[in-house]
This record gives sequence, structure tokens and C-alpha cells, in this order.
Amino acid sequence: MPRCIREVPLHPRLAPDYDSRVARSAPHPPTLGLTGGIGAGKSTVARILAEEGCLVCDSDALAREALNHPSIRAEILSWWGDRVRAPDGAIDRAKLGELVFSSPDERKRLESLVHPWIERHREQLFASPPPGTRALVIDAPLLLEAGLGAACHRVIFVDSPLELRLERVRANRGWSAQELARREAAQWPLDQKRACAHHVVSNEGDPASLRAQVRAVLDEACPRPGSPA
Repeated sequence: MPRCIREVPLHPRLAPDYDSRVARSAPHPPTLGLTGGIGAGKSTVARILAEEGCLVCDSDALAREALNHPSIRAEILSWWGDRVRAPDGAIDRAKLGELVFSSPDERKRLESLVHPWIERHREQLFASPPPGTRALVIDAPLLLEAGLGAACHRVIFVDSPLELRLERVRANRGWSAQELARREAAQWPLDQKRACAHHVVSNEGDPASLRAQVRAVLDEACPRPGSPA
């Protein structure tokens, strides 16, 4: 097993009865959850898991779809109007993010509207996984904060140094260090997330190393039929 994979004690809140040996014969694939800091590379890990035969639910993508749903869009505009309205009448996601990440109450209000929609679509996706699916994967920024960790057989924490995470969000999202800190302040502390995970994988910019770590975790958590115990 690659040296940078670390198994951590299971947090008592996230301790469903689970034995990886059961995964070989379970009628439904086990569920894996991804957590970690912003910009750590959870989406990259999710993509590797998909390539390894897992069915991934991308909660960020569903959240973007939710904002375009007529009933949700109408409700958001009734709450915040021109403060979040784009010129074409859609939701301006940047303005919405600025608003809700400046106010915990407004953020909770938005989550109470969007999260149930995401959950319904996740349940639909996971209801009938393709034959041979190794695991169902929840890729959600607020996996633990939203209580989804309790639904996971295993939780994987994606670790990455702050300087690399900042480099990624600057390049991909145009965020400053202050914006990253502000967004992360709305989530659980990283140490708390790490303590709730069964596995930690390190993403320090080496794709081959990361893939090897993810494969090793998957082989341990979801062994293929006929693999050694």
C-alpha cells in the first residue's frame, strides 16, 4: 500500500456496521463518501473512482442543475431578486455565492431549498446502479456537515497542502486566499473532517501516486469478487 495512505480511527458518529468482506456478496454496492478541503482534488478522486467502476454522484453538478430548475430559480429570485439575478434572468452563481457566504442564515436558507432536490436526484441515480458497479460514491462539498457521512460505509478524506489548494482555486475559480478562507470557514474544520474519515489519500500533484492510493483504498474497501480476504 502506498505510504501516504493512512487509515484513521473511525469516528463513532460514522460507524455503520461494515466489513469489506461483505462487499463481495452484497446485493447493493457499498457507498463511499468523499470529503476534504476546498481545492484538495475531490473531483479528481471521484473521476478515478468512476474509471475504476464506481457510480459517482457529483453534488456540485446537481447543485448547478438545481439553480436552473424553474421552481427553485423562482423561489431564489423571490427571496433575493436583482441581487442574484443575471442579465438573462437566470441565477448569477457568483452573486449568489457572495450573498450566502456572507450570511450563515442566508446560506442555511438556500441549503434548505437545494439540498432536498439534490438528495432526491442522488437517490434516483443510486436506485439502479449498472451491473458490476463496485461502489456508489457521494462527492459532496458538505458531505459531513449535511449528515451524509452516516449513509457511507467508508469516508475518504482527500488531503492536500494549503499552498497547492490555493494555487488551484486561484487558477480555476479566481479566488484569493481570503476568499478560500471565508468559504472554508462555513465548513467543518479540516481536522474534524479528517477525524471522521476511514481513509486519507494525499493529493500533492502527482497523478500516478494519487491513482495508486485511490485504487488501494478501493481494493480494501470494495474488493472485487474472488479477491483474497
